[in-house]
Amino acid sequence: MISKIKKILYATDLSKNSSYALLYAVDMARKNDAKIVILHSVEPLRDAPWSYAAAGLDEKQLKKGIKHEQKAEVNEIKKQVEEFCERMGAYMGSSCLELVSKILVPQGYPVEEILETANEEGCDVIVLGTHGKGFLKQAFLGNVAVKVLERTRKPVFIIPLPSEKTDIDWDKM
Repeated sequence: MISKIKKILYATDLSKNSSYALLYAVDMARKNDAKIVILHSVEPLRDAPWSYAAAGLDEKQLKKGIKHEQKAEVNEIKKQVEEFCERMGAYMGSSCLELVSKILVPQGYPVEEILETANEEGCDVIVLGTHGKGFLKQAFLGNVAVKVLERTRKPVFIIPLPSEKTDIDWDKM
């Protein structure tokens, strides 16, 4: 028996491909009276011992500065997602913000964060955008999409960009 879709994990890398995939997540949420959890993971910065000396800071000072920068980046990404949902109203008839239950911007590797969030948030399906070109599996689906497909037991919707030109993008509309 197919379970009812109540919560959708929409994972984005803020690319044109992923912005187009949001249309599908919103449509699916509306048709199923579901909520959307939006996830954008920020890959961790690698500590390099030379970076402390080059910055003239000790390790504690440098990490404090990095945390402040990351907080600002998280806030900027959340703002960008919210503004995009508002602009989407022209395509969808209303903003998608009323369908969004959370916008998460954790620091971590995308595949791990997608799988962990899908489980922790109790998401029923995962929606991802991908590059719609190439002849190899990795080139067609993208490395993150392939790894998510290989490791999850949840349904995954992989949305390529359409072959015709689209003006849907995070910073346009």
